[in-house]
Amino acid sequence: MRYLFLIAAFAVVAAAQTEQFNHVKWTASVAQPTVSGSVVVKLDAEIDPEWHMYSFSTPPGPIPTTLKALETSVSKVTVYQPKPVRKFDPNFNSDTETFEGHQTFYAKLELAQTAAGPLTVTLEPRYQTCSGTSCIPPRTRQLPISLTVAANAPAQPDIPSDFTTGSVKSDEAWLPFLGLAFGFGLAAVFTPCVFPMIPITMSYFVGQKGGLGQALTFCLGIVVLFTGMGLLATAFLGPAGVNHIGANVWVNAFISIVFFVFGLSLLGAFEITLPSGLLTKLNSASGTGGFLSTMLMGLTFALTSFACVGPFFGTLLAASVTGDKLRPALGMMTFAGGLSSPFFLLALFPGWLKKLPRSGEWMSRVKVVMGFIVMAAMLKYLHNVDDVLHTGFLTRERFLAAWIVLMVMMGAYLLGLLKLPGISSEDELGAGRLLLGIVAIATGLSLVPGMFGARLGDIEAFIPQPVAGSAMALGGGGAATEQLVWMENDLDGAFVKAKAEGKKVLVDFTGDACTNCKWMKANMFTRPEILAVAKNLVLVELYTDRSDPLSQKYQEMEAKEFKTVAIPFYVLYDADRKVLATFPDRTDSSAVFLAFLNAGGTVPATAAGDLEFTPFKTLDGAPLSPASWAGKVVVLNYWATWCVPCRQEIPEFNKMAAELGPKGVEVVGISMDEEGAAPVKEFLKQNPMKYTVGLGTGSPGQLPLTVVLDKAGKTVQRFEGFTKPEAIRAAVQKALGG
Repeated sequence: MRYLFLIAAFAVVAAAQTEQFNHVKWTASVAQPTVSGSVVVKLDAEIDPEWHMYSFSTPPGPIPTTLKALETSVSKVTVYQPKPVRKFDPNFNSDTETFEGHQTFYAKLELAQTAAGPLTVTLEPRYQTCSGTSCIPPRTRQLPISLTVAANAPAQPDIPSDFTTGSVKSDEAWLPFLGLAFGFGLAAVFTPCVFPMIPITMSYFVGQKGGLGQALTFCLGIVVLFTGMGLLATAFLGPAGVNHIGANVWVNAFISIVFFVFGLSLLGAFEITLPSGLLTKLNSASGTGGFLSTMLMGLTFALTSFACVGPFFGTLLAASVTGDKLRPALGMMTFAGGLSSPFFLLALFPGWLKKLPRSGEWMSRVKVVMGFIVMAAMLKYLHNVDDVLHTGFLTRERFLAAWIVLMVMMGAYLLGLLKLPGISSEDELGAGRLLLGIVAIATGLSLVPGMFGARLGDIEAFIPQPVAGSAMALGGGGAATEQLVWMENDLDGAFVKAKAEGKKVLVDFTGDACTNCKWMKANMFTRPEILAVAKNLVLVELYTDRSDPLSQKYQEMEAKEFKTVAIPFYVLYDADRKVLATFPDRTDSSAVFLAFLNAGGTVPATAAGDLEFTPFKTLDGAPLSPASWAGKVVVLNYWATWCVPCRQEIPEFNKMAAELGPKGVEVVGISMDEEGAAPVKEFLKQNPMKYTVGLGTGSPGQLPLTVVLDKAGKTVQRFEGFTKPEAIRAAVQKALGG
């Protein structure tokens, strides 16, 4: 019996720990449980304050929320979500989509034909949550639903019209994309493969009987070809592939190679041509007369322009793959419309043909300039490959160096300083070419500060982000700062190295989809004072949010040894695997993190983080100095007016201040209300706090948070969340020496 009790006790503790890491409470319900072929399930998710959950369609980077049915009685699950909050996250170098607070989702379940009678369907959402300072690896919940399958079941309720399987409404997503596609088509007209063909092509059908119809048919041939390419992209990749292609290493590598080949061709290294036999057959077929031959002529024209048009539609296809599965086809159709529109307009107004500028060397200049731009675009897709594979080869410095060289070379070419086809030494430098050359060189030089750690504004979304130790140091001969070397998923190897070198080990429990982890590595470990200490430690990253067994092992290790699975979570060990200090979450304070890195065996794990959210102020805005608490035991409570557990603790702190104040105990309540003093003053009118009340800055992530400091200002104990009074009083007595 005793063993059964112990087993039950362990089960309760394990369940409590699991629940501690769950920041979303799910419920599932059905309005009409008697169903026939399908059922609509309402899913309510209550997300804890200060935490957010990623959407079902968030772009690659964080882990999106998913939903599946565990029984074979469900053949298909379609999730409908409200509009998420979409914004750029520099830590992922892309947009992310999140939900906060109470959210409602709908799932349409298609039942298998074999489903009959009463049955239970279990839905399992899988989701990742993050706060402002930490992330929790993906959690799952099982939501059982009781249904009855009947032939004459009532109709299921309609899903609200503002819920969608996509991430944004169509009018917000489609118009800019189609505008870009049409603009690319117009721009492609002025390439050296297309523009010279305009007068030749127009002479074929302008003046013929039914010239306008012939022109429309010619344009249709162009549209058919490029729309077919878009449909093929969708067919080969499938809807899921189209939606997640942006993170696919093989697709990005293929695009990189294609752009590299196109770039070399445009720069004059070689000519890209289609098989002459194919073009000959198409050309002969188009010369037989009639509308079919005219359409084939348009198809032939589109194929012959492939060498110059390819970079445009390649970029367009890459831009279309993160949206609806019809995007590639409709995007290419719109692109073809822009490319073919001049032919239609010239058929309507043939007099305009005489006003077009004549082809000449300027076309070759356009071709070479396109070559430089395509090579720059190639680097963007190569960076995607490098980022997914974690090779670390295409660093921010190397990427920007390549862009700077390409921009400066393009400017030098336009100014006549670089000899390539299109500009001879006798050519007079016109004002237009002069201005374009200056702009190109200025653009390149403006990227130089980014190699030394400076932020570059909006283009940060397209270039690699700084990593620890990668920012180069100005001065001192321009030598690079010492690079931090992180071991990955090799804890045993880290301790072997630490023992051999006589160093401590810094373990970083981290994740690929943890934005706070990325922020710490890019912004904290690059600071000189942190770098100086970290380079003398053995650094190891343990990934806990991947799906492999090793990640599961490290996640279980973190939960068992440190009672948390939140990331980032840092542990400082000595070479004998003795824990010297721990540090949870992200921090903006160098002093706080530096104190943790310098911690030894005698420094408490949470020391130096106690006053993290300083400077404190009084409710009237004056400074509230911790120096006034010198020589006292301090009970420091972080709270907020909107925090229900915080309110529950106030009566006990009032008693503590009255009873222990004469014994040298200072109770301090620091409000973390973002609105400042106004709501606190209003709150105190109804809920008196008979001790010092001030205002803090920053975000502690989880409230309430209470820290007991001894008379020397060192941490005695730290309490997160609602805490029983006797636990806090025990820590106070310990600090008093009792």
